[in-house]
Amino acid sequence: MPLPFLTAAGVSDADDDGDEVLAHPDHDRWRRPYRPGPWRVAIAALLLLLSAFMLLATMIVAFAGGWRGAAVCLVAALAVVGSAVQTLRMGVWVSRTGMRRVGFLSARTVAWSEIADFRTVQQPVRWLGLPRTVQGQALTVSGRGGTELPVLLTDHNADFLLRAEAFDRAADTLAAWADAYRPVPA
Repeated sequence: MPLPFLTAAGVSDADDDGDEVLAHPDHDRWRRPYRPGPWRVAIAALLLLLSAFMLLATMIVAFAGGWRGAAVCLVAALAVVGSAVQTLRMGVWVSRTGMRRVGFLSARTVAWSEIADFRTVQQPVRWLGLPRTVQGQALTVSGRGGTELPVLLTDHNADFLLRAEAFDRAADTLAAWADAYRPVPA
């Protein structure tokens, strides 16, 4: 017996037909067209666990009277919490105005009018963002002037490792957003 659940928007998923790709009512808000992967969530959870221990150490140092050491521990713990949040924010975000690729330290926004096409190609990709490369699929974007933009998604990043179907759905969803909002060349 399937049980319907309420989504974050308060809509039941029992009547979801799954055919509409751009199913969100507000297309002006930035949103990720796919769910964060289990590897990304696990990394963020481990960072939050580490920050909990660091905050406990901050409290112990503060009760011992070492205010300068407590301040250093507090700043380090807050930096780890910020890293966990930023790790969860990393990825591709879309809205009516364009597409935004959020990295750990930077973000780049490209308007839909600047994008020529999306391609899924076989190439060496980085495994979980580490320097090690493996053969995999990458979603690439080419700009209107023939410029190649950085790789958007790979099937070996923290969102799609061991989830090939989710990678294909995300690539199709990004292409659908582009088709819906990219101006037709004359």
